[in-house]
Amino acid sequence: MKAEIIAVGTELLLGQIVNTNAQYIAQGCAGIGLNVYYQTVVGDNRERIRQAFTLAAERADVVIVTGGLGPTQDDLTKDALSELLGLPISIHGPSMEKIEAVFRDRGLEMVKSNERQANVLEGSDPLPNDNGLAVGIGLTKDGTHYVLLPGPPKEMKPMFDKQAIPWIRAAMGEDASPLYSKMLKFAGIGESSLEHRLIDLIEVQEDPTIAPYAKEGEVSIRLTTRATSEEEAERKLAATEREIRARVGEYVYADRDVPIEHELVAILTASGKTLALAESCTGGMVSEMVTAVQGSSAAYRGGIVCYTNEAKRELLGVPAELLEGEDAPGAISAQTAVLLAEQALERLGADYALSVTGVAGPGESEGKPVGLVYVGIAVRGKSAQSAKLQLSGNRESVRLKAAKQAFYLLWQQLKA
Repeated sequence: MKAEIIAVGTELLLGQIVNTNAQYIAQGCAGIGLNVYYQTVVGDNRERIRQAFTLAAERADVVIVTGGLGPTQDDLTKDALSELLGLPISIHGPSMEKIEAVFRDRGLEMVKSNERQANVLEGSDPLPNDNGLAVGIGLTKDGTHYVLLPGPPKEMKPMFDKQAIPWIRAAMGEDASPLYSKMLKFAGIGESSLEHRLIDLIEVQEDPTIAPYAKEGEVSIRLTTRATSEEEAERKLAATEREIRARVGEYVYADRDVPIEHELVAILTASGKTLALAESCTGGMVSEMVTAVQGSSAAYRGGIVCYTNEAKRELLGVPAELLEGEDAPGAISAQTAVLLAEQALERLGADYALSVTGVAGPGESEGKPVGLVYVGIAVRGKSAQSAKLQLSGNRESVRLKAAKQAFYLLWQQLKA
């Protein structure tokens, strides 16, 4: 069965609030095997809400709506659906009694408009609201299942879990087989390159499905299957995962949805090893990403931001003749990256050290192009190495990609 999520509220269209309800509902739908094909946002306008209902009913079996169930004149969701389906609206007695009791207990006079929160459509199943006043609705009409939920997340989420999910399961019947997903996380390879190596698998996918997608500096693949149990799902996913790993396994850093810095901290902590950093063009970004990981204090010794040549000399002892002069390699060089990593390793007493130096932009530096970055990596007891990167994007993108590539190089050392 197919579903569509409609979020009602002009404040969503204006960007005043983020539509977290749709994300929560989509995740819940996947858990019961209900495929969400469309998400729609519509403002507080009766005609446009009705149009959204009309379109959703044409392309989905289940239409789940959040918002527009409140007491004011711009809460029009039930009115729009009533007009579309030709079903009268009436007051749900138990919900009305609850609303009256709330106002009475608070010593407040109830304005008549609050009665709207107890409205239901003829033939619908009321969905009780344990955290607010607006009653929800479950309704089947002309083969389409409609679920109306309040907009405030503190009301919507518990109603969706306790009331809507069981109602939808009953409506789906035998189609309610849950979807199971597994994430494979990649670093050191771009989205297009990864897809190229797996394109034949992607083109013939049926079950499990293979869905690649990317963030800055990381690529993920989501494997999804429909199964009656977790054990069955694991069996179905295993063969596809083995084939993917056989082709690009050297880039897989995790089989769960975590950024690479989380995996690095876990590996370092488990092995009792520590990390130090020396950063120039990233300006502390790498350190911030590491320390954002809970428990990173067990593995992270500290970092030095040496943004200027003076800081490189004074804080990490990089000689002036390496940094400046007609024949000097410069601050943006493999030699400087190596020395920064070596010095950070020794001065902070770590087992591993990373350094990052480069041109983040927007202009050139030392006559070198934007996106040129050198990463140094030092390992206690081994010779330090460097890697040259030529990264694309704006200033923030270059810095983030440099940080992620540095993490990937460290991950390779840790897995060696």
